Amino acid sequence: MISFSCRLSRSRFVLEADFAYPGGCTALFGPSGSGKTTIARLIAGIERPDRGRIVVADHVVVDTEAGLWEPAHRRRVGLVFQDGQLLPHLTVRQNLAYGRYFAPRGTGRVVFDEVVDLLGIGHLLAARPLTLSGGERQRVAIGRALLAAPRILVMDEPLASLDAERKHEILPFIERLRDDLGLPIVYVSHAVEEVARLATQVVRLAGGRVVAKGTPVEVFASQVADEAPDRPETVSFLSGRVIREMPEFAISVIAHPAGEIVIPALMGRARGTVRVAVQGANVTLATERPSHLSVRTVLEGRIASVTAGAGPAGVVTVDLEGGDRLAAHVTRHAISDLGLVAGKQVFALVKAVAIDEHGLGRFDGRTASKEQE
Repeated sequence: MISFSCRLSRSRFVLEADFAYPGGCTALFGPSGSGKTTIARLIAGIERPDRGRIVVADHVVVDTEAGLWEPAHRRRVGLVFQDGQLLPHLTVRQNLAYGRYFAPRGTGRVVFDEVVDLLGIGHLLAARPLTLSGGERQRVAIGRALLAAPRILVMDEPLASLDAERKHEILPFIERLRDDLGLPIVYVSHAVEEVARLATQVVRLAGGRVVAKGTPVEVFASQVADEAPDRPETVSFLSGRVIREMPEFAISVIAHPAGEIVIPALMGRARGTVRVAVQGANVTLATERPSHLSVRTVLEGRIASVTAGAGPAGVVTVDLEGGDRLAAHVTRHAISDLGLVAGKQVFALVKAVAIDEHGLGRFDGRTASKEQE
């Protein structure tokens, strides 16, 4: 359980935000300067709010009305930063042992070998940080934080300094923390693909305020209405279960109530329920069910809204069978010609190669059930 309600005023920035979630991975999402890192620092005890209350794992760490402010070293918040901040003169084993030094007595010691196995760093124990790749350093930093027996893990843009290959290397390990350990995570990021893959809930920030909160599907569906109609960056998230692998064609097939979704082959990288990211510019709409097409993904739904600006394109949001919402960028001429209005039945066509493979992520059944209600 994490509950946050704080105000912090600076000369050129004011943070005033509140949210509460029972567990899982809570993503703080938004552009630079929106307040994500400030919230992380307040949770960790690096900064003090002007007023507010913070509860971490059912333990009150800040309550300004009651005059309570627990110092950082007593909060048991595991911090992971962009660069890992490992001690360069120590080996990996010694860096991990340094984390154990901060584990409070009587809390139950985290088993060293289990953490090493979880993060796949056993072969690195004798190495020094300067010889490690960026992804390896981040895994060691996570291990050090875990061995301090934290109540919660706060990860501040932990993948921001890594290239795409290193990001894909470390994402599965963060998923394991979320799913296997059940450790609450606050994950700071401005990367949609990371949030789509990891988050069970999202707090979207702008200018120090919460502008949306809920599941990734709910938050990014609400973002559609905020996007300028002529911008192609709108992303939708669909969730379903992998039902077929077709390695001979390098594709996987996901079952969705609106129709089957064909994606680039997962090659065993995700099991069970997955979330798929789809760019609005890569969605085509038809008013009748098409046939004899090369496009394999055809999803049925009804138009929820049509938003058009002064430019040539507009955004058509479609409520799909099963509850997910899909955004499509459509020319204003097509909107008029096809009579695209709220309530009209349509069929959304998405090419497999147009689906953002990096936005694929596994999430647990409890999250899946909640999102599909």
